[in-house]
Amino acid sequence: MRIVSGYLRGRRFSPAGHLPVRPTTDFAKESLFNILNNHIDFHQMKALDLFAGTGNISFELISRGCISVTSIDTNFKCTDFIKRTAEAFNIDNLQVIKTNVFNFLKFAAAPYDVIFADPPYDMEHIDSLPDLIFEKKLVAENGFLVIEHSRDHDFSSHPHFFEHRLYGKVNFTFFR
Repeated sequence: MRIVSGYLRGRRFSPAGHLPVRPTTDFAKESLFNILNNHIDFHQMKALDLFAGTGNISFELISRGCISVTSIDTNFKCTDFIKRTAEAFNIDNLQVIKTNVFNFLKFAAAPYDVIFADPPYDMEHIDSLPDLIFEKKLVAENGFLVIEHSRDHDFSSHPHFFEHRLYGKVNFTFFR
């Protein structure tokens, strides 16, 4: 994997094959950030990466200028990998929390300018994620929630739905 843009552009990192993840492809990630770049300026923004996995999105957010990023994952191997990679890249504005995303959302309070969620495609309750996040007012004014999901989910009737994009087998739904 590589960081596509920003001050860490071109940096590569390779998670061990034993991580239980499905990383967002570089092609899909680049497309995602091209869309977001048309709507927001990452400088001085706070971001939340749910189901962070390898930290792929977290590192991209930091590289593009977010002042703080919080990465949440329930798997110790994933959170340990993110911490070690952040240390190797001399990143000090990344908070990594090992916990269940739904537990985190119960107690989260700060609004975030960008929230990215990449849950396992077969996870139960994926359809409840936008409701949980918006009920807690976790998306800042003019902020975005982006959920990566399989084609089996359709969020177009959600009141905060903004747009849907498809890149190969990767679906992104944007909420505002």
